[in-house]
Amino acid sequence: MRAAIRLIGVMVALSVAWAFAEDWPGYYGPRRDGTSPEKGILRTWPKEGPKVLWTAPLGKGYGGPAVVGGKVYLLDRNDTGTDTLRCLDFINGRELWNFAYAAPGKFDHAGSRTTPTVDGNNVYTCGPLGDLYCVNTATHKPVWHKNVWQDFGGGGLPTWAITQNPLIYRDLLIVASQTPQAGVVAYDKLSGELKWKSPALSGRVGYVSPSLVKVGGEDHLVMITASGGFGRTASGGSVNGLDPLTGRILWTYGNWQCGIPVPHAVDAGEGRVLITGGYRAGAAMIKVQKKADGSYSVTELFKNADFGAHTQPPLVYRDHFYAQYTINERSDGLVCMTMGGEVKWKTGDEPPFNKGGMVLADGLLLAVDGNTTLYLIEPDPAGFKRLASAELLAAGENWAPIALVDGKLLIRDQTQLKCLAVGQQVPSRRGQ
Repeated sequence: MRAAIRLIGVMVALSVAWAFAEDWPGYYGPRRDGTSPEKGILRTWPKEGPKVLWTAPLGKGYGGPAVVGGKVYLLDRNDTGTDTLRCLDFINGRELWNFAYAAPGKFDHAGSRTTPTVDGNNVYTCGPLGDLYCVNTATHKPVWHKNVWQDFGGGGLPTWAITQNPLIYRDLLIVASQTPQAGVVAYDKLSGELKWKSPALSGRVGYVSPSLVKVGGEDHLVMITASGGFGRTASGGSVNGLDPLTGRILWTYGNWQCGIPVPHAVDAGEGRVLITGGYRAGAAMIKVQKKADGSYSVTELFKNADFGAHTQPPLVYRDHFYAQYTINERSDGLVCMTMGGEVKWKTGDEPPFNKGGMVLADGLLLAVDGNTTLYLIEPDPAGFKRLASAELLAAGENWAPIALVDGKLLIRDQTQLKCLAVGQQVPSRRGQ
């Protein structure tokens, strides 16, 4: 009887662990918001930092990993102009298979750009030359291929190339083409058939991926375009809300400008949308509401030049935003801002944070500082609270998104991907 009770206890414990074990199927996780429901994140580390479970070699770049079913997917790129989708074993980092294709071309800050998106038996990637591939995870071969830049009249490649993280919405695969012929496009995710394309959006080509926000219970696709110029002289950029099923433009906001926008729009709840950028753009909060005639109103709630984000979108925790706001002309470090737009604190250069990836889990922030160091932080509007830190990466522009699955954190520098044990052990889901 006692043995049976112990067995039931173990099964309950395992079921609880499984309840918090969630895959990381793409850009910023299962909800594209950088948050994880996992519990049991370790609150202390040894001096050398969390245990390194494995490392895997990579070409230089800024593309982050996705993790599904015990496998890690990452789009890599080499110096000869070949993009390679790599599939690694999440247990030991061993490469299981890869799919490579020629994508010759040069651009500033060479290397990979984006995070794969895994959905069902397919993985979707968009390379820096605009190559959009759907690859079957069983056959390791392409199901379909498009080019989101060339197919819609794109001319010379943008300075920092194409940066699009594919978004799955129901049966659609959505990316922003940002060409004269199409602002945002949607394909049937299984066949690659073009289902809709939006009109060209006001503004120049930027580096933002579309995101989803809720407006009165409806899903709106939000896309940000680049302005011409910077700061007070900037003009022409826009923030657009689209119907994700048809591509119809539902609303546009034009009172925030960023010459080189990268972070996607963040759903702040209750129809509020937070927009952030660098290059003197700062942040703006808008509220979108549906009117009686079916159209939408956009109200600017605030703008704040002292809170922004260069490459990574802010994370939201208990009605506060946390973002790394170090850019060319200012070094604010990690910054905390209220839902109402008040900056509570900033780390500046003590310690510095510069474009690194962050994950929120179990009431804690795991943050790469954009260079060598991983931090464990308790997010608190009262002040910066570092619980632990460790130098784990080679120095460089380590700006890639990071991923958390089963208590294991994936971070990268310009030569390798590392898997770290940052949580209590949970059952492996290899082979699922």
